[in-house]
Amino acid sequence: MNLIRLENILIIFFKNKLPFELTGAQKRVIKEIRRDMGAGIQMNRLLQGDVGSGKTIVGLMCMLIALDNGFQACMMAPTEILAQQHYTALQEYLEDSPLEVGFLSGSIKGKKRKALLEKLAAGEIHILVGTHALIEDWVVFKNLGLTITDEQHRFGVAQRAKLWMKSKPYPPHVLVMTATPIPRTLAMTLYGDLDVSVIDELPPGRKEIKTIHQTENNRLRMIGFMKQEIAKGRQIYVVYPLIEESSTLDLLNLEEGFESLSRDFPIDQGFQISVVHGRMKAKDKDFEMQRFVRGETQIMVATTVIEVGVNVPNASVMVIENTERFGLSQLHQLRGRVGRGADQSYCILMSSFKLSKEAKFRIETMVRTNNGFDISEADLKLRGPGNIEGTQQSGILDFKIANLAQDGKILQVAREVATRILEDDPKLDKTHHLPLRNYLETHGKKIKLWSRIS
Repeated sequence: MNLIRLENILIIFFKNKLPFELTGAQKRVIKEIRRDMGAGIQMNRLLQGDVGSGKTIVGLMCMLIALDNGFQACMMAPTEILAQQHYTALQEYLEDSPLEVGFLSGSIKGKKRKALLEKLAAGEIHILVGTHALIEDWVVFKNLGLTITDEQHRFGVAQRAKLWMKSKPYPPHVLVMTATPIPRTLAMTLYGDLDVSVIDELPPGRKEIKTIHQTENNRLRMIGFMKQEIAKGRQIYVVYPLIEESSTLDLLNLEEGFESLSRDFPIDQGFQISVVHGRMKAKDKDFEMQRFVRGETQIMVATTVIEVGVNVPNASVMVIENTERFGLSQLHQLRGRVGRGADQSYCILMSSFKLSKEAKFRIETMVRTNNGFDISEADLKLRGPGNIEGTQQSGILDFKIANLAQDGKILQVAREVATRILEDDPKLDKTHHLPLRNYLETHGKKIKLWSRIS
């Protein structure tokens, strides 16, 4: 199929295929992105929206804009579970359309992979969805116009750069989607190297997740609460930081946790528990997840393998054990596994009594806010933004005065001044600009410029 013959696919989809009314925030964001894509320069935009806010449908409509203009589009996700979920959703949305959606991951091999790559290079696959496999050298597009990276905090800068280089001679438009921008990305938004669109409105009927912090002396009360929720027909996630007992870390591990929960929720009383962790074979993991998705089990005991990519609207409780061992971004992603239906959902943060100052700050932040940008700013205070020009994604920048978490407005003004200087004197040849040029020449000599990679 010739991509150039596709016309008005976005309008046709919007009028005839869109399964629900877009929120005002989604419509605003699509307009912002459409304006960027028609501006004649490469788009470099962050789409921030909390879990369940509808980023996927926005991403699809942006891909349809690319297709309308004769280009291919791709979406990269950090796990096969999440990539497969996106692929399935896009196929459902585009059912009965002339578009072909392909799926590529490390598990696609042999003749199947070869046929897929041939169709991609010929332009017969319009949208390619996949994992890190998309960035491999043997993946060649005919005419890539838009790359979307979901959960961008799970990819390294160099990985995202490889996807960016898949289109020559001109780079594709770049859209990165996340519920929690990493500190480096948040810093880039302050620098102005990354434009930001925010979906700040949840679909109708969604309730804000209630987050509660509990310590070990409240465990019996928590078990009682879990039983109440299960009696209502709800399902529960319980997440642990380790798979098996560690001699160095005194943490509740998944194996011990499963045994304990099996005593509290016995089979002879009608309870069923799924177990999922990263060391399981893919088919075993998928089998356990599908049991939970179908409602055959009430509790899923897991490690952070379920951080992204599991969508069970009936799950209303997320219990996170040893909360102090998780970063803010991880905690926010895990919390986002619930709150996907119309029922009130809860996130219970279990921790020890003794907490470091940083752990207390992380837990207090989670209890205080559900907003991904607020959480990222808190993360920025804790970790620092990393190196904007390099690949380091956290750590403190060498600023004499500015604090990225607090001085956003000042930094914006500073960037505007820098832009005016470069417009007036692009090569910094004027006498009063020579110290600036000298600094840039000496400071930037050995640095690969990664700052344009969102």
